[in-house]
Amino acid sequence: HTPNTFLHQSTFILLRKGGVQAWTYNYSTGPNQNWYEARKWCQKFFTDMVAIQNQEETNFLNDLLPFNQKYYWIGVHRVAGLWTSVNTSQSVPEEAQNWASAEPDTIPRQDCVEIYIKRARDTAKWNNENCNKLKGAVCYTASCKHESCSAHADCVESIGSHICKCHPGFRGLRCEEAITCKPFPHPDQGSLRCSNPYGSNHLNSSCHFLCEVGFRLIGAPQLICQANGLWNHPVPLCQGTATGNHMNCSHPIAAFSYNSTCEFSCDEGYELIGQNQIICDRTGQWTATVPVCTAKKCTPISSPSHGSISCSDPNGSFSFASVCTSTCDEGFLLNGTSSTECTSMGMWTTDIPPCLAKKCPTLNSPAHGAIICSDPHGEFSFGSRCTTTCDEGFILNGTAVTECTAMSNWSTDIPHCLAKKCPTLNSPAHGSIICTPYSRASYLRVTLGILP
Repeated sequence: HTPNTFLHQSTFILLRKGGVQAWTYNYSTGPNQNWYEARKWCQKFFTDMVAIQNQEETNFLNDLLPFNQKYYWIGVHRVAGLWTSVNTSQSVPEEAQNWASAEPDTIPRQDCVEIYIKRARDTAKWNNENCNKLKGAVCYTASCKHESCSAHADCVESIGSHICKCHPGFRGLRCEEAITCKPFPHPDQGSLRCSNPYGSNHLNSSCHFLCEVGFRLIGAPQLICQANGLWNHPVPLCQGTATGNHMNCSHPIAAFSYNSTCEFSCDEGYELIGQNQIICDRTGQWTATVPVCTAKKCTPISSPSHGSISCSDPNGSFSFASVCTSTCDEGFLLNGTSSTECTSMGMWTTDIPPCLAKKCPTLNSPAHGAIICSDPHGEFSFGSRCTTTCDEGFILNGTAVTECTAMSNWSTDIPHCLAKKCPTLNSPAHGSIICTPYSRASYLRVTLGILP
């Protein structure tokens, strides 16, 4: 059948240079179709079934569409328990759902959504219905084209138009313009090397800093322009490593001339890399380059078994002033001090503590029974599983298996072993029975006789 097509032209057409872009609505009520047939019809003639996006669109469709006694299917159905839009294949946010009163209900197999167009009560509201019911179809023809937005945006349909939803770090009508970060000055006594995928000081520009010999970098060695228009770190500085108390020079003739001698030292926690003394020779050259002070290293440490470590490293990984904190997995407890620090001597203040499995109370075998346990982390510890069995002639009263949990308690109590019951005996005519308590030598004695 030929589709009925409506385009609301007075308000919801977006005029652009080079033509007109609009989201056209279409509907069919002759004949009514089930939800699956209605969607195939929309996809064959148009783009897809309409999935209501907002109240503006709801009001527009309620004004546009004629009353249909069976109402209209829309592009929302239940997938894995979630109300899902056919346009995005994602769940519809609760705030965007527009249910009629007492809807959605929990009646089985009512997994498709209709909209009450021009209904006296709950008009333009949603109702979940059996997908095989016959109703009208509401379709749309998309406004979004390949060239509508740049590669840095998602094209979002709206009534009579579309919107380019920019990816983080881009702006403009088509999201074609990358965000810029504020330019920074060239570092004194240093250099930088930058890569600029979208232009200098634009999104994802990356600059690496280097300092001249005799200077060290104070701050992050790399800056990246972020989507918020800010660099990810402050601009670093190049600070001299041989100034103040770190360098002591003698000048027998003139400052920094022939026979000048400079000696170098480092702050506590740092060690000298290079020669601790250099001399200006007769050619006017120093006998060696200026040394640098680097933080002393501690032995790298590993996470404990069944645990992890997190470290703060102000001077480099596992270096002077690094602080590492240990934590344990669920079901395990730290046996020792949680934090350790790399000292100025290149030693950790404490060893990394082990993570020990939590203990559960000791279990005893029930009377007339036994327990067998598997203990992956030690006897009666987290993860231990114990199974109770009963002796011959006894039956288990309770759950056979219990497990030691992360809360240091057993998942169930140890069950009891109860003696199996035999049918009740009655005394024979002209006789009596005498029973003894259970033992391996239990017996039954019957006394016979004739009553006077």
